[in-house]
Amino acid sequence: MWGRRTITAACTILVWLTVIGVSLGVAKQQKAKKTGSHVAGRAVMWREPSDIGRRNLFLGPGGAAMQPDLRRITLIKEEKSGGYSKKYRVVDASGREWVAKIGKEAQSETAATRLLWAAGYYTDIDYLVPSVHIEGLNKRLRNVRFGARPKEEDRSECWKWKSNPFVGRREFQGLKIMMALLNNWDTKDANNKIVVVHDKDGQVESRYVVHDVGASFGKKLNWLERNLLFKRDRNNPKGYAKAQLIKGVSGDSVKLNYWSKNGGILSKVSVEDARWIGQRLARLSPEQIEDAFRAASYSSDEVRLMSRAVRQRIRDINNLPRSSQLARE
Repeated sequence: MWGRRTITAACTILVWLTVIGVSLGVAKQQKAKKTGSHVAGRAVMWREPSDIGRRNLFLGPGGAAMQPDLRRITLIKEEKSGGYSKKYRVVDASGREWVAKIGKEAQSETAATRLLWAAGYYTDIDYLVPSVHIEGLNKRLRNVRFGARPKEEDRSECWKWKSNPFVGRREFQGLKIMMALLNNWDTKDANNKIVVVHDKDGQVESRYVVHDVGASFGKKLNWLERNLLFKRDRNNPKGYAKAQLIKGVSGDSVKLNYWSKNGGILSKVSVEDARWIGQRLARLSPEQIEDAFRAASYSSDEVRLMSRAVRQRIRDINNLPRSSQLARE
């Protein structure tokens, strides 16, 4: 027969095992929430841009209606994101909330989101404001990216490049090419967001967005610079214009002149997947591409330089050999 002390000890152990099991379950749920394993409504990443040749890349996905009301911009708080750029949560004169981003990434992110949106991808709604006074900071800031943060949207979850509902699908492969075309090297999972929205019909969508694309339009760094000197580059028009996108073709795979975090995943793209997104981008006019950079307050010379570089990259993608040609070779 068990003694009273033995029974008490056994009960204590059982209680502790229960507590540990509950704690592990809560931790697993919290981890699942952060990595996007629970998705509300329909998961979407891309929508066919049937009007791509008419899209206004100067105003971007928010159009004229969503532009910040600059009559009064008031500080709510500083955003403690721990990222490269300084950010502030602000409210404009109409009551809309924004994340104001300052620094070198403000311009590059504004242009990059417009090119992603032009290709059919869901993106953040961004505007570049050349100069603005923020009440509460009591100073005027220059080249500030205003990123819309509608109160009705939930963007608390991240998604992973390695595991998401779109792995293997053409729009996901096209997104990889877009990251290389923009030369966005900072592709860590934490920069991806699932934005849950309710459309006009009351349907719920979970939009898979590459949320932070500020580390775009830099020069191609070599191995020594990346690994020993720990250099990173962004928003470098001359450096971006000098780099080529395509190294060549190996079998049916495209070899990209591109390095990024999660690069092993992003480098696996077929010729046909690359041409698929390239054919859509080819419908953009030179003026539309230039507008993406004008919207980011680049100089006239920089607009011409960067838009030429983007057009050349699009041509290089579309000049890749077709599968039938590869088979003959």
